[in-house]
Formats: sequence, C-alpha cells, structure tokens
Amino acid sequence: MNDKSKGPAIRNVSDTARWVAFYRAMETERKDAIFHDPYARKLAGARGEEIVNTLRGGKRQAWAMIVRTALLDDMLLRTIADHGIDLVVNLAAGLDTRPYRLALPPALRWVEVDLPEMIAYKTEMLVSETPHCQVERMTLDLADDAARRELFARLDADARRALVITEGLLAYLSEEHVGKLARDLHQCQHFQYWLTDIASPKVKQMMEKHWGKELRAAGAPIQFAPEVGEEFFRPFGWESIEFRGFFQASREFNRPVPGDWMIRLWARLMPRRTAKMMKLWRSGATLLRRV
Repeated sequence: MNDKSKGPAIRNVSDTARWVAFYRAMETERKDAIFHDPYARKLAGARGEEIVNTLRGGKRQAWAMIVRTALLDDMLLRTIADHGIDLVVNLAAGLDTRPYRLALPPALRWVEVDLPEMIAYKTEMLVSETPHCQVERMTLDLADDAARRELFARLDADARRALVITEGLLAYLSEEHVGKLARDLHQCQHFQYWLTDIASPKVKQMMEKHWGKELRAAGAPIQFAPEVGEEFFRPFGWESIEFRGFFQASREFNRPVPGDWMIRLWARLMPRRTAKMMKLWRSGATLLRRV
C-alpha cells in the first residue's frame, strides 16, 4: 500500500533512472541472473527500492526492464565488434553502467549525456570505479535544439563510426521531438548506428494504466509509441536492421511475462486470435542503420 506521507512514488524524471537501476539490482542478486551489474544497488539507493515497492505492479513488471537490459547488452556488444565502432553516444544515459560491467574495447570512446544533476550524482557514486573503456560525461538538456545539434556536430567531427544509444528515452518524447532527434542524428555522417527500444500503442496503454498518473506528475508522461513501430524512423534516414521483441526474449531468458501460462494456453486453443493479439503488444529493441 502507498504511504502518502512519503510523497509521490516518482518525484522527477531522474527518479526513473533509480527505478530502472533497482530492477538491475534485483536481477543481479538472483542465482540464475542473466546479467550482472554490481553497481546497480548502490546507484539505485533506498530511493530506487522505494519506487519499485510503491508503484502499482512495481516488482511484477520487472521482467520488461530486465529483458530490455539483456537484449541491449547483446546487441551493443555485437554491433561494436562487427562494425568497428569507435564512439558510443549514450543519450539520457541515466545510471547505465555498461562501460564498467561489459567487456568493451579499451580504446572505445563512450560519451554519456544527461542533465547536470544526474551526471553529478553518477560521477560521485562511481568515482572510485574503473571503466573498461574511455568514458566521458557531458551535461546537456536534450530539449535544447541548438545545444543538442552543436554537441552532435562536435562528437561527429571526432568519430569514424559511431553508435548512438537511447535506452528508455524515446518513450518520454513526443513523435515530433523523436523526429527532430532522428533528423539531427542523421545530419552527422559518422553516426552510423542507433540502438533503441520502442513500445507499441498497446504497451503504452498498459503503462499509462499502471504508472501514468505518477509519470505525468513527475513531468515524464509516456508519449512515443508509434503505430508503425520501427518504420517510424525510415523517413528520417534510418532503417531497422534488427528487431528483438521483449515478449519472445522473455521466454528465451526465462523471465516470462506475468500470465504467460495463459498466453500459451490461448495460443493452443486460438492460435490466430492469439497471434493477432500479440502483434498489438509488439515492443522490443531495434538496431537502426543510417541510410
């Protein structure tokens, strides 16, 4: 039950980073963990744990963030290895710790971009830790069009082949702002790949039902969930070359969706109807390539 005296579950957009970090801590502490983030609990802090315990279905919905983390880990490592990536630009990086927990090339330049408060907090928390690659942190409000374009141009000038990550960011932006971001990224000739997650309208509806009130109060409403999925990015010069759905991956990782047993039963009894239903819930991680 929510304790009203403690205030809202999510107070600001930075709280969403602590929320997700605690999910990574939950997974890390399992005996059969599909990834390990030894920094997650420290970064999430008591606030992250409080958010998960307070939000409606907070622990029940952990599977989605855990699966997303594992998928993006895999897709990131393969893209870096297969395509000679020398720069990773992590936009709205939050409390992501991939440079510290993944076996990344030592010469890789990894640039994290976020609001000043988040950058300061993360820098303080990880001050005694050593990353596996070359990490830089830059403060920027991504809503500032001129500053965003200036930063992108500066990073592009120093890169040969860059990969951009927007994990957990696009959902909080309008289609107009996602389009602006996609266009700005495409203006950078060395920004060749873009790794992101994308939700369907049905998933957005579910998230609104569970957490919409809290997210809106924190100034972070769920907005981006295009009907056309990853095809949204094509007019802006980006094509999807890989898509991995969260639902299928949840079975592969043995982190099933709540009620998965019922979905399996429906699939046997009503295969066509179930397949149609699952298309409505099609959400996942996609790797985009500049065209």
